[in-house]
Amino acid sequence: MYQKLETYPNVEIQFYNVADFNLQYYVGCCKCYKNGKCIFNDDIEKISENIETADGIIIGTPTYAGNVSGQMKVIIDRGHFVIEQLLFGKYAVSVSSYENHGGKDTARIINKLLCYSGATISKSLVIKTPFSNNPLCTHKTHNMVNDTTHKFYKDIHNQKKYLFQKIKHFIIFQFGILPFVRKKGNEYQGVVTKWKKYGIKYSNIK
Repeated sequence: MYQKLETYPNVEIQFYNVADFNLQYYVGCCKCYKNGKCIFNDDIEKISENIETADGIIIGTPTYAGNVSGQMKVIIDRGHFVIEQLLFGKYAVSVSSYENHGGKDTARIINKLLCYSGATISKSLVIKTPFSNNPLCTHKTHNMVNDTTHKFYKDIHNQKKYLFQKIKHFIIFQFGILPFVRKKGNEYQGVVTKWKKYGIKYSNIK
């Protein structure tokens, strides 16, 4: 029997289909790091603003050639995730689907993005399913998604701590991201402004 997908009180869900977005490709100008906003006025800015106010995020993608979809790669490139620490203090679930091979590789790509961006990963789902089929058509997958949803909700509600993830992110930020931004000085002032907004502690940087 299927487990009934649970509903939770006082929960607002916003769903986005990446294929419907109007997105420009990343051009590497780095203007957002200085000004806090992308030079392109398209859908990615609205998405990032909504993510800022969310308690958690679920990112899912099919696997194409052992990687995320092309549309998802544009979101990763332009979504203000890593340097600006968009997911700091938030909980996350990653979902990758595949038919033949590469689902775990795709999951690793998404999980690296989540970790480097400051998120706490509640669960990672890797789902094998026939191409273009609904993965929820099987009892096993349906119940697995239900269990993951429940765990995700509980983690957010209880603010569960994952010590290993916390230590890993601390090392990445303190010894990777922070020194890099520090060297950039005023050119990355928009990044520092975002860190202040998110309550990220740092030192020896203007």
